[in-house]
Amino acid sequence: MYFSAISSPRPSSLRRPTEIPTRPSSSLRYSSRNRLFRLSVSCSYAEANTREDFTSAPIDVVAEVRPERVVILGGSGFVGSAICKAAVSKGIEAVSLSRSGRPTYSDSWVDQVTWIAGIFHSFTVGDVFYANWDEVLPGATAVVSTLGGFGSEEQMKKINGEANVLAVGAAKDYGIPKFVLISVHDYNLPSFLLSSGYFTGKRKAESEVLSKYPNNGVVLRPGFIYGKKKVDGLEIPLDLVGEPLEKFLQATENFTKPLSSLPASDLLLAPPVSVDDVALAVINAITDDDFFGVFTIEQIKEAAANVRV
Repeated sequence: MYFSAISSPRPSSLRRPTEIPTRPSSSLRYSSRNRLFRLSVSCSYAEANTREDFTSAPIDVVAEVRPERVVILGGSGFVGSAICKAAVSKGIEAVSLSRSGRPTYSDSWVDQVTWIAGIFHSFTVGDVFYANWDEVLPGATAVVSTLGGFGSEEQMKKINGEANVLAVGAAKDYGIPKFVLISVHDYNLPSFLLSSGYFTGKRKAESEVLSKYPNNGVVLRPGFIYGKKKVDGLEIPLDLVGEPLEKFLQATENFTKPLSSLPASDLLLAPPVSVDDVALAVINAITDDDFFGVFTIEQIKEAAANVRV
């Protein structure tokens, strides 16, 4: 980039050197891990009624950095595939690691993702989670986990908790800079309901992310996620329910907000979230070094809006 600026005339006694900001504004933020750019600034000053010009020497700023490469655990699932699609649309290399590998449908973006089958679950032996990390993690700039599921109490603790804990540990051991976990909203449930294996597993995984990645770990807590979900070649239009409900709750927010303090009120009042919004929030998380911590439903939507514009 080359900028040439000519100042308005000013007395020579008031002339001062060009000031170069030490960091860009939020609208011009660059990620130190995924941008290669050269900045040349030349400023000329001319006194009124004279022919004297002064041109500063160009300043070059070069950052040699790696492109973004994100590994999505469970990338062939409903949320995972949306993240893969969003990554491709933003020019980010996407690698999916899941049990099934490549999905059966043939959308155009599918060919631009690296699909690896390598996650195995076992609830009868000691190992709940296995992956050949040497095959997928070297060179990655972020890991996103969509791992989770329902079943018995023990199964939910393992898949929602232990599997994610192992993934966080592997990412940390391989020096991956950022980890993003898709967790779940607590729905303002009383504590005795949050003691189920599903929630305790998710919260255990959250604690591991925030412990291992205190300044660059991300936990997204969406509620009901809607979109067009593909299962065994069939498309389930969850958006037919989720999208109208989201708009209705937004329109009636002023009336329903006083009810939010009631136990379990969010089972009815927590707004659904588009799967595309979740995916774009993940893109924001992996490309913005200042994006870390726990994010609520509304914050997920705000993060998605930042990337969408």
